[in-house]
Amino acid sequence: MVSKRGLVTRLVIMAICMFGFGFLMVPIYSLLCEITGIGGRTNETVAVIPAGIQVDTGRMVTVEFVAILNEQAPWEFRPAVSSIQIHPGQLYDTSFYARNLTDHELIGQAVPSVAPGTAAKHFHKTQCFCFTSQKFLAQEGRDMGVQFMIDPDLPDYVDRITLSYTFFVQRQPVDSPAAATSTT
Repeated sequence: MVSKRGLVTRLVIMAICMFGFGFLMVPIYSLLCEITGIGGRTNETVAVIPAGIQVDTGRMVTVEFVAILNEQAPWEFRPAVSSIQIHPGQLYDTSFYARNLTDHELIGQAVPSVAPGTAAKHFHKTQCFCFTSQKFLAQEGRDMGVQFMIDPDLPDYVDRITLSYTFFVQRQPVDSPAAATSTT
């Protein structure tokens, strides 16, 4: 039979291990996604396209664009086009339109993902509104550009890639009505 002191020691050790495991989950998951390509994470900073990259004119890949908002989001958000046909190795431009639907300033952030996940490491953005926070005045709307290239080393079985952005309120300015009511 286990003594009370032994039981308490085991419970404390188990609690410490559970805390440590929970604390390490995010870095472990990020590392796993980076190694395996799972999760569809794209570059989070400007990609540098190597000089001399060859355009694969014999191959077409469809790139679909998706804009995601939750139902309470105070934005209008949509891609300029729903899809395009591209040649791997060539640089392309597109845009997404966003508009603040509120009567106060909002700051938004877009989080990109690519599907299938194996294509994420081959999807290179050289310019993207997702690299920085976007400040919108009340009722302001604008096009936000994305410049990208698909690496010619993309596996042959991938002929369709979906680039999706989830756009959300990053934070609300202190002088906004919503911020004033949320602090009371």
